[in-house]
Amino acid sequence: MMTRQNLTPRQADRRNFLRRSAVGGGGLLLGLQIVPSGAADQVGKPTALDAAGTAVNFQPNAFISISLQGVVTLISKQPEIGQGIKTSLPMVLAEELSVNWKDVRVIQGDLDPIFGNQSAGGSTSTPNNYNNFLLLGATARMLLIEAAAQTWGVPASECRAENSAVLHSPSKRRLSYAQLVAKAASLPLPDPATVKLKDPKDYQLLGRRIGGVDNLAVVTGKPLFGIDIKLPGMLYAVYAKSPAFGGKVISANLDAIKALPGVRDAFVIAGTNDLRGLLPGVAIVADSTWAAFSARKQLKVQWDEGKVANESWDGFVQQAQALSKQPGAQVQRKDGDVNAALASSAKVVEAAYSYPFVSHASIEPQNCTAWFKPDGSLELWAPTQNPAAGQNLVASTLGLPKEKISLHITRSGGGFGRRLSADYVVEAAAIAQRVKAPVKLTWSREDDLQHDHFRAGGFHFLRGGVDAAGKLTAWHNHFVTFANRVERDGKSVLQPGSGANLSGDEFPGRWAPNYLLEQTPIECGVPMGPWRAPGSNVFAWVFHSFIDELAHAAGRDPLDFRLDLLGQRDLVPGSGERAAPYDVGRMRAVLKEVAAKAQWGQKKFARGQGAGIAFHFSHRGYIAEVAEVTVSKAGALKVDRVVVVSDIGSQIVNLSGAENQVEGSVIDGLGTLMHAELDIQRGRIVQSNFGDYPLIRIGDAPPKIEVHFLRSQQPVTGLGEPALPPLAPAVCNAIFAATGKRVRQWPLARVDLSWS
Repeated sequence: MMTRQNLTPRQADRRNFLRRSAVGGGGLLLGLQIVPSGAADQVGKPTALDAAGTAVNFQPNAFISISLQGVVTLISKQPEIGQGIKTSLPMVLAEELSVNWKDVRVIQGDLDPIFGNQSAGGSTSTPNNYNNFLLLGATARMLLIEAAAQTWGVPASECRAENSAVLHSPSKRRLSYAQLVAKAASLPLPDPATVKLKDPKDYQLLGRRIGGVDNLAVVTGKPLFGIDIKLPGMLYAVYAKSPAFGGKVISANLDAIKALPGVRDAFVIAGTNDLRGLLPGVAIVADSTWAAFSARKQLKVQWDEGKVANESWDGFVQQAQALSKQPGAQVQRKDGDVNAALASSAKVVEAAYSYPFVSHASIEPQNCTAWFKPDGSLELWAPTQNPAAGQNLVASTLGLPKEKISLHITRSGGGFGRRLSADYVVEAAAIAQRVKAPVKLTWSREDDLQHDHFRAGGFHFLRGGVDAAGKLTAWHNHFVTFANRVERDGKSVLQPGSGANLSGDEFPGRWAPNYLLEQTPIECGVPMGPWRAPGSNVFAWVFHSFIDELAHAAGRDPLDFRLDLLGQRDLVPGSGERAAPYDVGRMRAVLKEVAAKAQWGQKKFARGQGAGIAFHFSHRGYIAEVAEVTVSKAGALKVDRVVVVSDIGSQIVNLSGAENQVEGSVIDGLGTLMHAELDIQRGRIVQSNFGDYPLIRIGDAPPKIEVHFLRSQQPVTGLGEPALPPLAPAVCNAIFAATGKRVRQWPLARVDLSWS
């Protein structure tokens, strides 16, 4: 089997390989045009290839192929970033196709319009493809059954598909899929309305624990990731950018760098003014990564750092404090009369919550391999969550036609939203324009940490009131957030960073009778981008921690207070055309279930121990969590147990993958709460590596993470993000129960939890 190290350029074009050989000479190929759900023309046409590889009735948007030898090839079109989509979506195809999973091979598809949307972010890959993939698999199965029925001269209704074969029940005859390929390829496509999907109770594959298709390759160190790419004659590059965001090159010692051993070239790239695009910098191209990195240590650049060099975190804190005493710049939602309600409340609580900028800190640093061909075409290999964005950015920045840019999607060593951006892709492409060979750009760990597109920091100044009966009467939040200045329709405007814009529909908006949400942006030059569960990852902590404060002020059990706040309505509509409705019934169910699983209110905790509860709706998932903690008198925290109940719809695709995503969300959320913090001084990130930006270690991880799923008769949704947001408030509420101390600042490393 070819490994990525010894691929020739022709062999490396996996798209051509698929079209040429996936069906192995005379195989059956079926395509699905990805269109809006419910459209009548979702399914494409069956395709056969003769022994010479010539297409007959060929429609090249194929996801399923079956060879004459019975090998089933399924194409995974979404990027694999550790979320398991390369396994789970092919499982959906395989289930309806009724194939034996051991007969299946999965191949990563390259960027191609035939596959429809290929981004992986926002927990959308499963919900956006699930129904279409069921239909695709079922259509293929129906054609194979019809081929067998015609071969035997019997009604198709007497046949069934099972284990990569079709069986005729009355006569007990059997034909393997391999034997039916040629016949099935000649049949007309059935009307999609006649295609019958399986009853979920008959599923043999979905809902089981299935190991990842790349697991063996990952644990044995096989080349799968972008950083593993190696092509004949390839050169290696680094790209130095201003330590202060958006700074420009004034001069650099290029001649001295070019004279160093192994260095092929060094040059300045002017770049653009887009903080998330091609920033100005100095490229060094060498014979090896070591030579390029070594040369960079001797690079001396004079930078024009611009006004961003005046920005600092301490300055932002001072601005936020001053802004909190003024009316908000924008009113995001206003219901009732908050001031009057607060004045008449039995108890009023005021609190300020803050959290810092953080990095994605994915283990594989950003990298991309680019090759400009003599014919003006560009070939890219990238670990990306959004390949189309990379293609578009390269095309617009370098002035290339999109059709001249091909992009191969490699596996990503983590993403968490960072690889939705494409700055590293356009950097590699810009360097490759100057190099007559394939060139791989590799960021250092310092590059990755200091030139991230960061999760925005934020400040929430809250007031809330409860009446004599312990019910919420008023909620006021002045959210001071961060925004970049961008050009929109010829105008310069402030645009809040990803996850830094608060909707009035966020809980408890729509529930509090007197509710005021104000928002004020601080202009900054810090590039921001989506971070796992954008917005929700911090908003859930703020809201559900403050709800806990109000519950205790009211003298009520935190669970009862939350259930009372949710109320008895089953569905609460959103505000505005695109706002999501809130299924209160689903949230009540997971909240009650997590309380039951965690034995909420039934345990006796010693001083220094306690339990906290929280819930959140994000990315179409309804999740509730209970955390149990122990805090020593000296303030050392140990999270002993986390119980998670999730409602992500009617079907778990891969139970192993689903459990992995929940457990990973708990650990990721806890590590960020405990440790993650970036300081900004003179317009640059102070931290540089894992020595001063620590990740969670095994000793910090909860020894018990209990994962439970509630099935609801709702569409299947994703799970990469929604289990993360409730973790932080559950832990912080448990810390209060254990110590009487409220956590209103991230990270916990900055908070004194000691008690006596």
